[in-house]
Amino acid sequence: MHDVRTVRAPSMLRLAAASLAGTAIEFYDFFVYGTAAALVLGPLFFPTFSPLAGTLAAFATFGVGFVARPLGSVLFGHIGDRRGRRPVLVASLLLTGGSTVAVGCVPAYDAIGVAAPLLLLVLRFLQGLGLGGEWGGAVLLTAEHAPAERRGLWSSFPQIGPAVGFLLANGVVLGLAATLTDAQFAAWGWRVPFWVAGVLAVAGLWLRSSLVESPHFLEIDRHARVPLAEVVRDHWRLVLLTAGALAVGYAVFYAVTTWSLAYATERLGVSRGVMLACVMAAVVVKGALTPVAAHLGDRLGRRPMCLAGCAATALWMFPMVALLATGEPLLMFLGCLGAMLAFITMFAVIAAYLPELYEPRVRCTGAAVGYNLGGVLGGALTPIVATALAEQGGRVPWGVGAYLTAVALLSLACFALLPETRPVGVPVAEPAME
Repeated sequence: MHDVRTVRAPSMLRLAAASLAGTAIEFYDFFVYGTAAALVLGPLFFPTFSPLAGTLAAFATFGVGFVARPLGSVLFGHIGDRRGRRPVLVASLLLTGGSTVAVGCVPAYDAIGVAAPLLLLVLRFLQGLGLGGEWGGAVLLTAEHAPAERRGLWSSFPQIGPAVGFLLANGVVLGLAATLTDAQFAAWGWRVPFWVAGVLAVAGLWLRSSLVESPHFLEIDRHARVPLAEVVRDHWRLVLLTAGALAVGYAVFYAVTTWSLAYATERLGVSRGVMLACVMAAVVVKGALTPVAAHLGDRLGRRPMCLAGCAATALWMFPMVALLATGEPLLMFLGCLGAMLAFITMFAVIAAYLPELYEPRVRCTGAAVGYNLGGVLGGALTPIVATALAEQGGRVPWGVGAYLTAVALLSLACFALLPETRPVGVPVAEPAME
């Protein structure tokens, strides 16, 4: 039998780095679509719509990826609970990477008509399916290898991946926007970030080829025959609570990284490059502070950090939209930064919190389904709802602030009903790095 506490720090460093790289690549795939949806997909694939309706339609295809994520968590969760966490990482990366490259090859509406948005819809669904399996596999493989006293810290490395993926995606877009004319970007430049996903997927597969299976999985005596059935029968309340609890994180993150781009460029006339720079700067800080927040979760507990993050989010949403509405880069950055700090207070510890809530035999399915259902509640609807609310209001989109505040209060109530899971009586020692 394996003892997770005997895994040496250098091994954990390699494992955490490989998990971080994989999640970064897969979230790059996911985010590059969101950025394209905010900037160019509406006119190219829904040209018969008004500018607002085209943006909403593009965001609707963006939301399909979130709807697919719970289905991906069921599919890959079954594999993870029956066959192991490691196979999930390879299969999910292949699916997400392949479908992302294909998005970059889809002709626009002018070339093939209604088939163009339909193809986008199918490929976005496949993207979501792959990402639905990615998070559970990467987080569990790291969390189940980690020593109990440092599980929060080590598990936070895959949580840095979304920030890195977002920066990669938008860095590529920003570079293209700075070197191409608007006509060139709309004609072919927007496709380049999708093609880059193919190179990143190959690199990710190489990094993950050396990973070993989770010791917790190897210690299971009887694997669940149908993991989803056990989760629905025995843990349905836990799944619903975790989904509701995580909704605010998705809502805030995609309000900042997706909706704000469309709002600033279309409603306020802020240049694409300026708004991307504001958001990217906030995400850099968020990524850098992820391990710090996770370390606090190891010391103070998972639940207190989540409650604090929800409360901070509820208090910050109205100031955030007011700062965004100024159109001033520094103030917009501060609005985004406050939201990202509240977000990471919660989500830095989620990678340790969710696996600890579920027993090992159904952990891959339960944690991933709860996590990705939260994505449907918070991420799929937010760009659509926020865009519609902003259109109905004045210059300051107070309706968006009210919506995000309401989601934060819902999540706060769900976190309040969840138990604490941080191991009790385990000394917190600094990891040896030699």
